[in-house]
Amino acid sequence: MRTEEQQEAPAVAGEGVEILLVEDNPSYVELTLRALREIAKDSVRVDIAGDGERALAMLLSPKVYRLPRLVILDLKLPKLGGLEVLRQLRANPATRYLPVVMLTSSRVPSDVAESYRLGANSFVVRPMNFPTYLRVLGEIINYWLVTNEQPPESSAQ
Repeated sequence: MRTEEQQEAPAVAGEGVEILLVEDNPSYVELTLRALREIAKDSVRVDIAGDGERALAMLLSPKVYRLPRLVILDLKLPKLGGLEVLRQLRANPATRYLPVVMLTSSRVPSDVAESYRLGANSFVVRPMNFPTYLRVLGEIINYWLVTNEQPPESSAQ
């Protein structure tokens, strides 16, 4: 798995990356990376964007960054919030069908409703204990990276 420092510098990022984790809280980043290591035994490549602007810069720069198979997006982010990131991803033909799972601590009904209105594929409230988090993240990974059929490249453009 790539660390945040590694993902800041490469000339061509995203090669073989399956997940872009958009999360600003270092504790949640580490928790997610730890869970992914247990689930996938380092077979899933992950890049990290620590704020909404960085996420969009990565995802909307196809000549620099290849799209991941899944974006795990927090709601509350510095610089640009998760809902605005989602809005811009859905407005862009290259990222319109990119699977986006909102993974957040929010249980606010308006956050759930707005996420789905803007095109989120899923809204998951982050579990607070590790065994449950591990199970939930495993279900997300299994569905989006194993079970789900990705749209053909031509329909994503």
